[in-house]
Order: sequence, then C-alpha cells, then structure tokens
Amino acid sequence: MKNKYIDLIGQTFEFPTQEFRVEEDELLWHEIPLMDIIKQYGTPLRLTYLPRISSQIQKAKIMFNVAMAKVDYNADYHYCYCTKSSHFSFTLEEVLKNDVHIETSSAFDINIIESLAETGKLKKDNFIICNGFKRPAYIENIVSLLNNGFDNVIPILDNKFELEKYITEGLNRKTKIGIRIASEEEPKFEFYTSRLGIRYNDIIPYYLENIKDNEMFQLKMLHFFINTGIKDTAYYWNELNKAVNIYCEFKKICPELDSLNIGGGFPIKNSLEFNYDYEYMAEEIVAQIKAICMQNDVPEPHIFTEFGSFTVGESGAMLYSIVHQKQQNDRELWNMIDSSFMTTLPDTWAISQRFILLAVNNWTSEYQRVHLGGLTCDSQDFYNAEAHSNAIFLPRIVDEREQYIGLFNVGAYQESLSGYGGLQHCLIPSPKHIIIDIDENGEYFTKLFAKEQSYKSMLKILGY
Repeated sequence: MKNKYIDLIGQTFEFPTQEFRVEEDELLWHEIPLMDIIKQYGTPLRLTYLPRISSQIQKAKIMFNVAMAKVDYNADYHYCYCTKSSHFSFTLEEVLKNDVHIETSSAFDINIIESLAETGKLKKDNFIICNGFKRPAYIENIVSLLNNGFDNVIPILDNKFELEKYITEGLNRKTKIGIRIASEEEPKFEFYTSRLGIRYNDIIPYYLENIKDNEMFQLKMLHFFINTGIKDTAYYWNELNKAVNIYCEFKKICPELDSLNIGGGFPIKNSLEFNYDYEYMAEEIVAQIKAICMQNDVPEPHIFTEFGSFTVGESGAMLYSIVHQKQQNDRELWNMIDSSFMTTLPDTWAISQRFILLAVNNWTSEYQRVHLGGLTCDSQDFYNAEAHSNAIFLPRIVDEREQYIGLFNVGAYQESLSGYGGLQHCLIPSPKHIIIDIDENGEYFTKLFAKEQSYKSMLKILGY
C-alpha cells in the first residue's frame, strides 16, 4: 500500500515540476535545497528568489510580442511593474534589469522613483504610470517629477476634479495624461461599477470640455482594469471589447491618443495542478484589440500592462517548523507552526487565499490529515484547506523529529498587508527575510535582508 507522503503527491499531481523536486527525502525549490537554508537561518523564514522575477517578466514580454507578430500588430507592447505588489528595493532593482516601466499608486511611490533615478537604476525616459485617487502630496510629487524632466510620467485621471490640481501645484510643462475607465464589476460583486476611474458616459464629454483645447495637457492613454484579473470569461472579453471600442471612438476625435492600458491580472500558481493558458490569453487579447480597431478603421494602440502579482508572486516562500501537535477531538489533529498565518500571510485570513503548501522534509514518511494553527489567540489564525482539496496532508509527526513546511508563491502583497517591520497581532515578530540570487557560475547564494523583529523594535513603536 502506498501511504507515504511522496506517493500521495506523486499520485495527486504531475510531480516533480519545473520548480519542485525531491532529493534524499528533502524538497528542492528552484534547485535550492531548502533544508540547507533552514539549517543556516532557522524558521520562521521568508524567502525571495530574485531570478523568478526576471523570468516572469521575460515570459510576458515574449508572449505579447509573439502574439503581436502573429497578427501583424502595428504598435508596441510595454510591460509595467505594479509597485504596490512589493516595494522592496531588491524587487524594483531586479525588475528594472529587464527594460520595463513602472506603475505607481501613492505619493511615497514617487519618492522611490526619485531614489532609483538618483542611483541610475531608472531612467528619466521610463514610463511612469501614476494611478489611484490622488491626495495633494501625490499630485505634488508627480508635478515635481514632470518639472524635473521625467518625460514619460503619465498621470491617469481617476476623477473629473484631478486635472486642475496639477496646474495649482505648479506644473510648468505640457504633460501627457491618461483617463481611467470605471469598469463594470463581475456580476457576483456587491456593487456594479468600480469606484476607480470615470464612468463610460462621462469620458468623452469631459475630454471635449476640459482637455481637447487645453494647451497644458495631451491625452495619450485610456486605462481600464478588471478587479478579478484576466480570465477567459464572457465578462472579461465583454469589458475588453467595451474598452477597445471606446478607444476607437476616442481616437477619431483625439488623434494624439495612442495607448491602451489593460491593467494587470495574470494569475499565479496557487496549486500544483494550476492550469492557465497564458499564451492563448495574450494572443486572444492582442487579436481582439487588432480586430476591433480594424472594424473601426483606426490604428491599433500601444498596449500597456501592469503586472504585479504575476511579476513577484512566484518569487516568494515562507518556511515554518511544526512546534507541536495537538489532538483536539476524535477527528481534528492540529499542527502548530512557529509563527502566525495572519501576520506573515494575511491573505490566508483576509480573502481565504490558498498557496502551494508542501513538506520540506520527511517525504518518505506516512502522511496524515491535519489542520495547521498559528500562534496568535485569534480563531481565524489557521490554514486547513488547499486550492485543490478541502484538506491538508503532511508527513506524520514523530517524536524527536523536526518537521518543516513551506508555503510558496507568496511574494506579492503579503509583507505590506501585514505591516512589515511594524506591530503584528499578539506581538508575533516579523520573521527573518532572506534574499536568494544566482551568481555568474549559476550557483545560488543567500543574503540576510532583515533579522527577525526584536522586542526593542516593538517597544519603541509602542512608546516604551
């Protein structure tokens, strides 16, 4: 009878995969022996594998450029990184190695842009797409960039009152701008129309009244974004169709308009059985934009995307150790981790997000069904299901033997949502953070980015 953990994974999935394999009873992730990392740094441990960021960017750039070549698309593709997914310096530096552009959402994003420019990592001719509802400090910082010669900063108007604020903040040069379309939300949402952007019926009248004859502004981009991401559904294709058609209508009265920003939304793997046809989706998006433009007899637009989770999500991992096992009733067996899901992976609590979960060691042991519990006193601090099933199976706990687990593809949003370096629920400290990269010989090396948070750090924040 095959009742070992390695048999369970092999029978359930096509395993090993591109990212994972097992050697001598232990898990390798991108050919990195995770037990070696654990022996060096301990747990809990946050990992960022930088090469995955670049490979994801190159994957998307190739897909869209191939898709354009197939239909003889007569415009360019521009990959923008959505900074809110991960603001860390090592992330932005890796991203910018790939000749891409940046999308921002807050005033402090602009300070990051300035810092990167000062060190030569970002050029003044990079596209900087400025999204979001803009408070005064954000507008002031955008104006500062524009007045200092950043030629391709494009503020995306989120409402009809934003435009005049750039003038009052001292804008002194003609500026490219965009307008965000307030897209319709998915039918199951609690509301019908996105709170972001300007509604369809108002866009053209607003342009004619406020932008067309305004010598300070030039409309270059229409922007739309679907909150639920790029999916092969009637809803997504309908919203894309509407956006391209309004672009075509706009182009006839605004010749300088030349770009369509379709936002982000490529998904990442949340299970070993994840299946998404990226190539098909890229080809279909490009083909539909091309076809609609031809029907309307207008030139096709430059396509911009703003991939955030897709860029950084699969670069991240969290490693934990099982510190104790508790039998709470006849059916429920709890494995307690040495940290908290709520504080290190808040999406598991906030939106019931599931990530790839695998044992790091003891793969040839028998498996058992368990629940995973975090250290906080909150009843929601648990993880008890996978994206592909309603249960978790891990190697059986044996006395005097350590058991380690990893959750993978956690590189987007988790640090910022959990308040990285700040206060955590029940004062659970932020874990160590390790950067992993590859040297010129193809060998991996690690670097400590942040130590585990100390009690002194917490007490200082609390005023002690």
